[in-house]
Amino acid sequence: MPTLILLGLGILAMVVVFGMLAGYLRLWLQSYASSAGIGLFDLVAMSFRKVNPTVIVRSKIMAVQAGLGDAAGLTRQALEAHYLAGGRVPLVVQALVAANKAKIKELDWKLATAIDLAGRDVREAVQTSVYPKVIDCPGKNSGRESLDAVAKNGIQLKVRARVTVRTNLNQLIGGATEETIVARVGEGIVSAIGSAERHSDVLENPDVISKTVLARRLDANTAFEIVSIDIADIDVGANIGARLQADQAEADTRVARANAEGRRAMAVAKEQEMVAGIEESRAALVEAEAEVPRAIADSLAGGSLGILDYYKLRNLQADTDMRRTIAAGTVPSAVAT
Repeated sequence: MPTLILLGLGILAMVVVFGMLAGYLRLWLQSYASSAGIGLFDLVAMSFRKVNPTVIVRSKIMAVQAGLGDAAGLTRQALEAHYLAGGRVPLVVQALVAANKAKIKELDWKLATAIDLAGRDVREAVQTSVYPKVIDCPGKNSGRESLDAVAKNGIQLKVRARVTVRTNLNQLIGGATEETIVARVGEGIVSAIGSAERHSDVLENPDVISKTVLARRLDANTAFEIVSIDIADIDVGANIGARLQADQAEADTRVARANAEGRRAMAVAKEQEMVAGIEESRAALVEAEAEVPRAIADSLAGGSLGILDYYKLRNLQADTDMRRTIAAGTVPSAVAT
């Protein structure tokens, strides 16, 4: 009886162990059939290290089938380390396979894992490196339909461009993104149009913009390499130069009016001052004339002026008044009668 119990417990233990190892056995058979080189005990140890064995085995099989093995750095330990670091192991392996097929030699396991851990999509980067992508300038999310620039003759041009870029894998980590490319290209287009003497020169040869912008190496320190800049459309806008001249002329007119108004106010003030001076002079004259009878009276009283001299003076004054009246065009009533 004890023998049967022990036999039953042994069978039960074997069933439990077999059930636990069934999943590992399947992965081990896949690894063995594809020469991935991952043993059964390695699969069990992965579970203790909190590593998903299915991800590691399938990624390793994918790399081996694509001709990438331990020599390329895709060892089991490297795959587990990248998985534990929070990396996306299948995505990195797919990117390396795509790069190998496209003969992109600068992408290796170390660079691919660094790009993945930096938060970039390394597979998309490889695809963009093989098949360049087109970026609209200005961007679709910028809220603007065109880039506006003014030539030296004052005519505004509205430009829409398309920038073809290829991913620069060596500068993907720390390199500027698409927004920087769009901003730099937009700045270059505006500068190129602003340097043109006439807007007609730009309309005749739009490739002048592309050549000028490409010569400035706008893709420096970015994650992309500019392949080409194509001008999609150019429209003629407003005459900004004439508008600015008109605004300047209007401003000059307002300044001149203000200066003239100031001079007029000064002239009016000066006139009022002169009128006041005349009134002061008239008051002084009246005051002086008021002193004449007193002086005559003092002269008569003192004997320095005789009565005959006084009448001669009055006759002289009357004769002077008559001559002044005749010169003014009026005849005194005594003469008229």
